[in-house]
Amino acid sequence: MLRVTKLTDYATLVLTVLAARPGDVLSAPDLAEHAGLETPTVAKVLKPLAQAGLVEGFRGANGGYRLARDAAAISLVEIVEAMEGPLGMTECSLHDGQCGIEQSCGVRANWRRINDVVADALRGVSLAEMLQPAPSMPVRKGIAAQLANA
Repeated sequence: MLRVTKLTDYATLVLTVLAARPGDVLSAPDLAEHAGLETPTVAKVLKPLAQAGLVEGFRGANGGYRLARDAAAISLVEIVEAMEGPLGMTECSLHDGQCGIEQSCGVRANWRRINDVVADALRGVSLAEMLQPAPSMPVRKGIAAQLANA
């Protein structure tokens, strides 16, 4: 099953707490309380988010974290990649030379196309949009039709 890790899910939740309070500086315990998570978990997700430039950290008595950019300018692909590294459906979606059969593989190019569709979908959703209730799902073409048009 393809899924993001719990830490990526928690990171998105923590970021939505910050996005709901633009400009506010919140401590890890405050973020944990608002997100319904444990403080050590919040501290664990804040480190890679800060390294990726998604949050800014401030030291001192009134220290804490705030979004480094407007929530509308942060995409889900940035969050996933901050927590999990580059998005890759398969190893060969990212790196050449990692598979002994890549020269004769008939599906590699299609995995790369699927990887691009998933990355584009995540790029198309901003952190600001994650604050809103989920819209009703429009009727969409199947993945095969999307890939044929990619």
